[in-house]
Amino acid sequence: MTIRHPALAALALAALALSACEGMPAPGGAISALDLPEVAPGQIAEGTMKDVTRTLSSDAFEGRAPGSAGEEKTIAFLTERFKAAGLQPGNKGSWVQEVPLVEITGKDFAPLAITGKGAPLSFQYGKDWVGATYREETETKIDASELVFVGYGINAPEKGWNDYAGLDVKGKTVVILVNDPDWQTAGLEGPFNGKAMTYYGRWTYKYEEAARQGAAAALIVHQTAPAAYGWNVVQSSWSGPQAYAQRGADAEPLTQMNGWVTEAAARAMLKAAGQDLDALTRAAQAKGFKPVPLGMKLSTSFRNDVRSFLSHNVIGILPGTEAPEEYVLHTAHWDHLGRCTPAPDGDDICNGAVDNATGTAALVALAEAHAKAGAPRRSLVFLAVTAEESGLLGATYYAQNPVFPLAQTVGGVNMDAFQIAGPAKDVTVVGLGKSQLDTFLATALKADGRIATPDAKPEAGYYYRSDHFAFAKRGVPMIYMEGGEDLVKGGREAGAKVAADYTENRYHGPKDEFNESWDWSGVMADLQLYYRVGRMMAASTSWPNWNDGDEFRAIRDEACKASEKGC
Repeated sequence: MTIRHPALAALALAALALSACEGMPAPGGAISALDLPEVAPGQIAEGTMKDVTRTLSSDAFEGRAPGSAGEEKTIAFLTERFKAAGLQPGNKGSWVQEVPLVEITGKDFAPLAITGKGAPLSFQYGKDWVGATYREETETKIDASELVFVGYGINAPEKGWNDYAGLDVKGKTVVILVNDPDWQTAGLEGPFNGKAMTYYGRWTYKYEEAARQGAAAALIVHQTAPAAYGWNVVQSSWSGPQAYAQRGADAEPLTQMNGWVTEAAARAMLKAAGQDLDALTRAAQAKGFKPVPLGMKLSTSFRNDVRSFLSHNVIGILPGTEAPEEYVLHTAHWDHLGRCTPAPDGDDICNGAVDNATGTAALVALAEAHAKAGAPRRSLVFLAVTAEESGLLGATYYAQNPVFPLAQTVGGVNMDAFQIAGPAKDVTVVGLGKSQLDTFLATALKADGRIATPDAKPEAGYYYRSDHFAFAKRGVPMIYMEGGEDLVKGGREAGAKVAADYTENRYHGPKDEFNESWDWSGVMADLQLYYRVGRMMAASTSWPNWNDGDEFRAIRDEACKASEKGC
């Protein structure tokens, strides 16, 4: 689970200040235009949830690291359980999709050397900057690349916004601000949704756009508030081995290097160029900003160890009765961290019981329930993806190489780390207000007598940090929920304590282990929501879309126009 990372505890505490959301945002189209079939509760087996979670998180699976013996056991176990649940193999007669991965480990980093207007500057790797290459090359060398400040690095034609306007940055190094131009807005109104981060604010987008513009390198200026995490997180995440999905022949372009610089280093760099970071930031927040050449050049180099290996997504399908070539997707990641930093007692297996044996177990339990209810109108796809913890790699590979065409994929739900805290009055919806799937969820919530609570920290961009995002960025409407924090016993204060305790004591550590005394009642209630939303989509004749103005709406509309069989 990468969505919460170190910020989960802060989010949980912030949730204390929120009152429950009494209604859902208006969808992009009229509710009356959507076909919302009535769905009976699913027969979801709590025993299945316990058995699958217990097995996958046992020491025998060694933390389920991709490419390990633990993966082999996981794939065999999930194949067996999908088959027993009543599914069919989802990939042309096979239960798996091979996912070729590449692990690149940078070493021997030279300083970041800046020459030009001011006195020569030298920044130390790790302390002042971090960087990596996505290219499968044994050596990376940036030699006297011109530096250009490109504001927030956004090119959004639908918003009339282009931070690269009027300047060719081919072969140059672009310096970029993190988040969106309007991230400091108090509300959710603004060209980029105010304080709610859009994909344009994510560092992944900024590197992708820099590559499309032909830049040799891209450096993001780290600032804790707009990034939503400290430099220590960047430093640890970008050091050591970095895993990527292997690229195909027609893959998008890449820079030679992507990286981050500390705010202090950026200020020193810009001062030497006769510029001021605060003044440039204010200019970049206004529409019509033009990139600023800095009159300086950057050089650095490092070597890379490159290792290739195969991992696997597991795919099962329950074919539809009337529209079998229209698909509803259910996703969860089966992987975790393998062996990790030992606990004080010497335990070095990161078992990943909550994160994400619970979500993987939910795929099996929901598959069983749908099969018992009988195949619906559309096909139901159950996809257990690999390497989420390495950066959504399994989901990204599937989305780039879909077994079932994305234009024929109606929408989907993603499940990542169920909260083991007992029943809640609400459910937390990450990305509430983005698509018409909110209306499907509203119907399910009404049937179960619950309400939706929006993400307490939309400026952190959590919607873009779990497997559903790999599909959303390619136009497929996806919904992602987390356990509610307004607990039936203890309210929001109790819910915040549960979330904080998990983050501080078990998240991404050896003590995220199965506990026989867990109260599964809240999990089972959340599973009913997932069941109803998935079943409604599969029984419906509607094609839910992104709401008007959402950054993924144009992508979906274009895909629908080009499709003969889908939306």
